[in-house]
Amino acid sequence: MYSVMLDSETIERTIVWLGEGNCGDCTLLGGKAASLCKLAGDYRVPPGFSLTASAHDRAVAAGLASDGGPDGVALPSDLYKDLSRAYRELGRRSGVETPSVAVRSSALDEDGLGASFAGQHETFLNVVGASAVAQAVVRCWSSALSARALEYRRRQELGREHIRIAVLVQLMVPADVSAVVFSANPVTGSRGEVVVNASWGLGESIVGGTVTPDTYVVRKVDMDLIERRIADKRRMTVLAPEGTREAEVPRFLRTQPALAEDQAREMARLAVELEERMGHPVDVECALHAGRLYLLQSRPITTVAAPGRPVDGAAVAF
Repeated sequence: MYSVMLDSETIERTIVWLGEGNCGDCTLLGGKAASLCKLAGDYRVPPGFSLTASAHDRAVAAGLASDGGPDGVALPSDLYKDLSRAYRELGRRSGVETPSVAVRSSALDEDGLGASFAGQHETFLNVVGASAVAQAVVRCWSSALSARALEYRRRQELGREHIRIAVLVQLMVPADVSAVVFSANPVTGSRGEVVVNASWGLGESIVGGTVTPDTYVVRKVDMDLIERRIADKRRMTVLAPEGTREAEVPRFLRTQPALAEDQAREMARLAVELEERMGHPVDVECALHAGRLYLLQSRPITTVAAPGRPVDGAAVAF
């Protein structure tokens, strides 16, 4: 546990809505949430809000143990009220009384050019109800102090004390197809190619490596699809009554392309736009639902590979 002194301005900034207010302030939102917050006005980003690092500070100042266990502990009552109000407002904005949300951590030194933190912190999907969201928030905070995350910090020569975490709460997209898109080729290191990995269902099957996804290689200069490898996609992640579950892909879909060629190009164009906007190669997570493309995450590829070596920060094993 550590002590935190809070001023009045900090206390007021515990909730920031994507696309509004203090967007882009990494000292409040961390890299992941700040990036999405800035992009939400121009791209189809699922609506949501961030519980800022100041909220984490408030919880710690109120006596929340910074090394809380995996089951979490109760939020301070005033912070729980703030979170509950924001969750109800998200429901009002989305037209659902108790919306299903994704809850993701966003450390203040996460998703920068030096360290991606891909897969180091917990993510909770299909969370329903204010109480469940509050528990997921605390578990996100706790995951920043897991042995895996602390070892990653040690290797990256990042601080391991006074870690501050924001938490992103977004409307869940029930993806028909998910994809991870690299604006530089993670196998060859080519900056002239975009690589799209796509499969059925939610993206956790791709990121977690439980499925071999389809691979599409798009040439940047003319958006020509120069390579397409269709995998035998046996597993997918789907929504379940409480969270998600792994399921078998129906046999007739296993060897069908997850993306049409124009959809692969649309994702490639998105990655190129984000690379140009951010000034560096990016690793993009996106989803298709009812034919519409949603941007879920954009983070830097921390090092562009030399030819023949994989890109550091790539979350997918090829």
